[in-house]
Amino acid sequence: MYLYNLTLQKPTGILCAISGSFSGNLKSQEIVVARGKVLDLLRPDENGKLQCLLSVDIFGVIRSLAHFRLTGSQKDYIVVGSDSGRIVILDYNKEKNTFDKVHQETFGKSGCRRIVPGQYLAVDPKGRAVMIGACEKQKLVYVLNRDTAARLTISSPLEAHKSHTIVYSICGVDCGFDNPVFAAIELDYSEADQDPTGQAANEAQKQLTFYELDLGLNHVSRKWSDQVDNGANLLCTVPGGGDGPSGVLVCAENFVIYKNQGHQDLRAVIPRREDLPAERGVLIVSATMLKQKSMLFFLLQTEYGDVFKVTLDHENDRVKELKIQYFDTIPVTSSMCVVKPGFLFAASEFGNHALYQFQSLGNDLDVEASSATLMETDEGFQPVFFRPRMLKNLVRIDQVESLSPVMDMKIMNIFEDETPQVFTLCGRGPRSSLRVLRPGLAVTEMAVSQLPGVPSAVWTVKKNVNDEFDAYIVVSFANATLVLSIGETVEEVNDSGFLDTSPSLAVSLIGDDSLMQVHPSGIRHIREDGRVNEWRTPGKRTIVNVGYNRLQAVIALSGGEIIYFEVDMTGQLMEVEKHEMSGDVACLDIAPVPEGRQRSRFLAVGSYDNTIRILSLDPDDCMQVLSLQSVSSPPESLLFLEVQASVGGEDGADHPASLFLNVGLNNGVLFRTVVDMVTGQLSDARSRFLGLRAPSLFPIVVRGRKAMICLSSRPWLGYIHQGHFLLTPLSYERLEYAASFSSDQCAEGVVAVAGDALRVFTIDRLGESFNETAIPLRYTPRKFVVQPKRKLLVIVESDQGSFTAEQREDAKKEAFEGTGVGENRNNEQMETGDDDENTEFSDEQYGYPKAESYRWVSCIRVLDPRAAVTTCLLELQENEAAFSLCTVNFHDKEYGTLLAVGTAKGLQFWPERSFEAGFIHIYRFKEDGRVLELLHKTQVEGVPLALCQFQGKLLAGIGSVLRLYDLGKRRLLRKCENKLFPNTITSIHTYRDRIYVGDMQESFHYCKYRRDENQLYIFADDTVPRWLTAASHIDFDTMAGADKFGNIYFVRLPQDVSDEIEEDPTGGKIKWEQGKLNGAPNKVEEIVQFHVGDVVTCLQRASLIPGGGECLIYATVMGSLGAFLPFTSRDDVDFFSHLEMHMRQEHPPLCGRDHMSYRSSYFPVKDVIDGDLCEQFPTLPMDMQRKIADELDRTPAEILKKLEEIRNKII
Repeated sequence: MYLYNLTLQKPTGILCAISGSFSGNLKSQEIVVARGKVLDLLRPDENGKLQCLLSVDIFGVIRSLAHFRLTGSQKDYIVVGSDSGRIVILDYNKEKNTFDKVHQETFGKSGCRRIVPGQYLAVDPKGRAVMIGACEKQKLVYVLNRDTAARLTISSPLEAHKSHTIVYSICGVDCGFDNPVFAAIELDYSEADQDPTGQAANEAQKQLTFYELDLGLNHVSRKWSDQVDNGANLLCTVPGGGDGPSGVLVCAENFVIYKNQGHQDLRAVIPRREDLPAERGVLIVSATMLKQKSMLFFLLQTEYGDVFKVTLDHENDRVKELKIQYFDTIPVTSSMCVVKPGFLFAASEFGNHALYQFQSLGNDLDVEASSATLMETDEGFQPVFFRPRMLKNLVRIDQVESLSPVMDMKIMNIFEDETPQVFTLCGRGPRSSLRVLRPGLAVTEMAVSQLPGVPSAVWTVKKNVNDEFDAYIVVSFANATLVLSIGETVEEVNDSGFLDTSPSLAVSLIGDDSLMQVHPSGIRHIREDGRVNEWRTPGKRTIVNVGYNRLQAVIALSGGEIIYFEVDMTGQLMEVEKHEMSGDVACLDIAPVPEGRQRSRFLAVGSYDNTIRILSLDPDDCMQVLSLQSVSSPPESLLFLEVQASVGGEDGADHPASLFLNVGLNNGVLFRTVVDMVTGQLSDARSRFLGLRAPSLFPIVVRGRKAMICLSSRPWLGYIHQGHFLLTPLSYERLEYAASFSSDQCAEGVVAVAGDALRVFTIDRLGESFNETAIPLRYTPRKFVVQPKRKLLVIVESDQGSFTAEQREDAKKEAFEGTGVGENRNNEQMETGDDDENTEFSDEQYGYPKAESYRWVSCIRVLDPRAAVTTCLLELQENEAAFSLCTVNFHDKEYGTLLAVGTAKGLQFWPERSFEAGFIHIYRFKEDGRVLELLHKTQVEGVPLALCQFQGKLLAGIGSVLRLYDLGKRRLLRKCENKLFPNTITSIHTYRDRIYVGDMQESFHYCKYRRDENQLYIFADDTVPRWLTAASHIDFDTMAGADKFGNIYFVRLPQDVSDEIEEDPTGGKIKWEQGKLNGAPNKVEEIVQFHVGDVVTCLQRASLIPGGGECLIYATVMGSLGAFLPFTSRDDVDFFSHLEMHMRQEHPPLCGRDHMSYRSSYFPVKDVIDGDLCEQFPTLPMDMQRKIADELDRTPAEILKKLEEIRNKII
């Protein structure tokens, strides 16, 4: 079995983010974010919406990012610390829209290891050196400089190693233009290693160490070391050299400390929330600095989401006071960065990321802690309390959707659309949600207006070729034409010169400044000064079809006569040529006029005899047939789409100018072929089924480029994105006719008609495969199932360390009554009277109040996805938390389908794993499945992490026991069990009489239930200890699993073993055969192995396209979705494995990791071809594409066609 791996949705979580001027633009800055193995470049546009300019898969793990700027330059470079054992410096190339690798220096082994640098990066603020550090022992410093040609140079590494030392954080110290200095928080464990009593470990003390790089002697020395709080976890550089006092801010548990060599420590407490339990400390998780000419402050965020503003009151380089002031509360971030002009980008740890704008800089009085007012008592330092409030200094202007983390996923067609939907449980705590993903681009509806009848067509026209915006929208009805003028509003006009008593076939700008209207009985040519010329059809014949561009028009009369018109030098529309076709004409189109020419040469004519002809419009051989193409069904609609030549360009790919002819066929297929720009020959045909209705094709403009919209049983958009031609459905209702629309309110939209309404919409983020709708949930979702009859979703949610809903409500009431004496109720607020907004705020933004770790909250929710309403919500009481569920039909049919939920009471993981009790609840569905009612609950001796129906009974995995239950009146009744599983059962799948059990640490066990003996036997298991995170059943002998290290693998029972077990009538072979390697008598074989590079949380077999083959779809913690498609032919396997091999050689990954070894990080990759690497083919330079294509005996176009075909099989 060979599989093709393709990422359908790139990871959406962000591990680290940096901001800087990577394109060299002084006014605005960009943001570079690392999403696991993907490096993205984002930029806020003029409306404050974040646009992704570039996304590159680096086939490695990005562990750290930093940016630096050489003195005097305007452009920032990006330094990447990854698992490749190399330091890589990237430069963003604005012209080609790519990351260029400037330097790549090898220093160690690959992989994320303890002593190989890459985990930490620190840069000298003046851009003269960079330090790259490991978690232990090794730190290397590279000197950065320029050569005579002003290119960046990098030195050999200088060592700053110290053995037996754990490093917590490093940063550069700003010393102006003195020798560069780096600071590190270190902990020496050499004594703790030697001391078996553990006393030395308790007394170990963290140190803050300064390392100086002597540029003259070219070596690094330890300059200064001082004790620091044992809770210290983060360092921030304080500007120096005239801009500030230099030194570092040390963020520790509950404190922020200012430290510098030769300066006494200044310490201030971090303010605490009033409702925080006393045993919980406050740690800083992310920090950023805002520096302007007159002021300097830091924004630090705690693990609870509160952002504090830290200011230093200093004279020259003596700091007098350190102040910490409450700023705002936003969801917990993994990185924050300040982006010019005045934005704050917050990359959330989980859930959606946000872009905020500064409204004020927090200069008004708020809760403040200062080093000057620090009070020491017997118990320690006096804490300062505050109460969170609504956003005051920041306002959110955009958010980036993020699925991270996906907890569970199911693919079903609940909405009865053409394609199934992907239901995912995402997020954590109060920010969690159920997200429904539909394949397609998101559409924003701008306006919908009812029309007086049912329209048949719509066009937009400009008055002059140089106008920026459209002047008229023209709508055609069965017997009339309506003209709407576009201004501040859209209103009907009568003085436009159009004939409004007859329907229209085409309306367009012709020449530079005159309009053309084609109606069934003639052509109306409206000049700029209002003069109207009419051309009438001869006899009783009517016009049935029309094709036009800016300077030419061709009409087809009933009976098959074609008449060709051209605009002459004076702007008149002149008849040039007539031509009789053999039968009626089905559709026409003329290619766009090439730059600098007077006419286009090609006319495409589709006939009812299933052919398409290309005719010449040159005066020399006018109406000669240049080429002919037969198609499978009569053509309905034709469209020439011109792709401009680009070298690099915005999409990062070189391709010459080319002309595509798109044909919508009667049977719902879109047929696409390339037209040779010299001879008119047709080649490289591709076809794709779009829907049950013949596609109508219309040209539109997307991001300033020509694109096409295809209206079949749903709308599709065909456009070029990052070198690929993509054909993606739009998530919108069925449309009849469309045209591009441009006005000052909506620069790039589409106007379309459907039913009796006129709709204006814009198409949002391009290049995405899915769009999503989110339904908020209360706690972290764990798993969900579908209630089979009514298609309702049942979700279990649970959170540790939180209060129940009633307790939270009571606490809010108390807070409401007690606000009069709150800390931040000072007199100014009392005067302005805005006391209401201090109390009511959303849990989503602030998180839930924290409770002790043994407290759990949990609920079971029944949700109707079609109406997005919760029909039933049961909160579990007494610290019970739900972890697993399944629907089950017992033999006793009294209640029909029941719901089984596995719960644990008082579960704790630290200092060791313990719990008070486990339970299995049985609920029955009432009111048509909308409400749950508890039948009974059964106490069990472990935590039931897996439940499954099996032959009219319930299988439960309780700790290391697999048990079969039947339904009793008061509780579940044990029928049979097997205690031989090694660790903890986390998944159960059944098929016929086989049971496939997934163990937390030991991969799969294949079991069989013998009904006559009432015994469960394990007859096969795996030889490799796999820490399972997800499992899916493939076929009778095959299981797919994913482990916590990011691998997906398939195991299969050998065919002879499988047959033997099925044929064994007594079961004796299974029962008495000796186990091998302390396990089962038989072993499964691994047949597929692939490293995804991200923890996979769920796997499911499904097809995402109607009539498509099944794939294995997976979802990951970082929020990405991917698919494994099985190959059906050996030729495809050969082709793609050779393409992958050439891509590995010619286009090695950006950050220096070897592609083969990355995909084989834990086990050698087996029988999987990496589609993500193959899909980088169009972004290669043209000559390299040709070189690879020659090696494969193909043309680049054929390779692109293969890539497109295999992608279309998946989505």
